[in-house]
Amino acid sequence: MRTVLYARVSTRDQTSAHQLTQAEAAGFKVDEVVTDEGVSGVTTRLAERPQGRRLFDMLRAGDTLLVRWVDRLGRDYQDVSDTIREFMRRGVVVRTVINGMVFDGSTKDPMRQAVRDALIGFMAALSQAQAEAMKEARRAGIAHAKAQPDADRKFRGRKPSYTRDQFETAQRRMMEGAGLSEVSRETSLSRATLWRIKKDPEACSTALAAWDL
Repeated sequence: MRTVLYARVSTRDQTSAHQLTQAEAAGFKVDEVVTDEGVSGVTTRLAERPQGRRLFDMLRAGDTLLVRWVDRLGRDYQDVSDTIREFMRRGVVVRTVINGMVFDGSTKDPMRQAVRDALIGFMAALSQAQAEAMKEARRAGIAHAKAQPDADRKFRGRKPSYTRDQFETAQRRMMEGAGLSEVSRETSLSRATLWRIKKDPEACSTALAAWDL
């Protein structure tokens, strides 16, 4: 039996090394790391990713598939819920580093099964909702910036101290419940900047769009 960490890295500010460090700090002993880089969890199913598809071949009954959070598997409700259930059907335990969630298909108790299945649906829906919320914030920011008269756009304010990747990573991590200190270490952004992003993500996205970032 072994533990395989799957790391999906979709932006420049994310690294598989950091996800491994998080897992080890949480007490997990990782035997192997499988990483997909530059792959969207919204548009590409796990089974269609270069490394993601390997998981279906390499994991056996009794193995553990470890992910930092459910959204590393994907951000589409149907794909995430189907993926977790398929691994459970194969006898693979799916665990998350954050909050220590465990999805195990071995339980026979109907009440535990009901709670587990409801949680799978909720977490899969949350992953998609987070992706849609970030997409909407970006769309609204760009639309607002484009709606400004050219004269007004000359006064677009100070250039943001964060990149689009940093903004989206910070927003996602805070939506997952990570604290400002933790997100600050991950993104190299100050707590003050993170507080602005948390308080008004649309305004922050608008500032990026005003500078064509």
